[in-house]
Amino acid sequence: MNIQEYFGRISYNKPHKDADLQTLTAIFQHHIHSIPFENLSMHCGEPIELDLQAIYNKIVRKKRGGWCLETNYLLFWALQELGYDVCILGANSYEPAQKGYGAQMNHLLLKVVVKGEPYIVDAGFGGAYQMWQPLMLISGKDQPQVPGIFRFVEDNGTWYLEKVKRKHCIAEHSKDEFPHTPELGNIRKIHKFTLEPRHIDDFQELNAYLQVSPDNLLRKKSICSLQTTNGVLALVGWTLSEMKYNYTEDMDLVDITTLTDEEVEKTLKDKFSIELQNKLVP
Repeated sequence: MNIQEYFGRISYNKPHKDADLQTLTAIFQHHIHSIPFENLSMHCGEPIELDLQAIYNKIVRKKRGGWCLETNYLLFWALQELGYDVCILGANSYEPAQKGYGAQMNHLLLKVVVKGEPYIVDAGFGGAYQMWQPLMLISGKDQPQVPGIFRFVEDNGTWYLEKVKRKHCIAEHSKDEFPHTPELGNIRKIHKFTLEPRHIDDFQELNAYLQVSPDNLLRKKSICSLQTTNGVLALVGWTLSEMKYNYTEDMDLVDITTLTDEEVEKTLKDKFSIELQNKLVP
């Protein structure tokens, strides 16, 4: 493991003497702006291994991305290496179609304690629900960030993360409608979790299951998303969405393009800096 090689991957070249909040925030932001959230391996016939060396080789050396189990585990290792008090947590994602939280733990996130204060750090949610800064673990407090306002609500030891949604303005030349979640109000529930520390082995079964289960979203759709300087890029199947946050007050601009098979590969290279070894079947 080479921390300088990881820093090179995320284009981070500032001092990192202290395990403080400022350094944590800077490393986190470089991570999410350099490493895509993507599940392309399972749509290329490549197994996804929940092994630190395999993840390191894939993301750092082969310049790929990964899903939450991979990208947050890599971040966990880097923060540990830098002297942070960090532990792994497990969450149950909110399923809009079912209007409820998944029954099984299906998301890995991190808790980092800095100077006695706990923060939630999650580089693996992707899309428009990706936080851009560590979130203070405080119940009921609005925490505004560029992507929107995040908030935790704690109830009897269970923590719920939600985000205030902004309206979407669809660019004129976009042919498709932007998919929206069928919910009332402007609050989007994201996931729920407890503060029980987890070990990576707790996620091995989930990692195997998600790669073979035909019912889960990650099997149904090839996904690649990356945070940009002012928004987020997302390629889902053949649909490329470019979102610019707060284009006008309380409104995000969404530009949608449908790609051909040939354009998918070029877009992955040009916009996400990903070159796949095997053929992607979107």
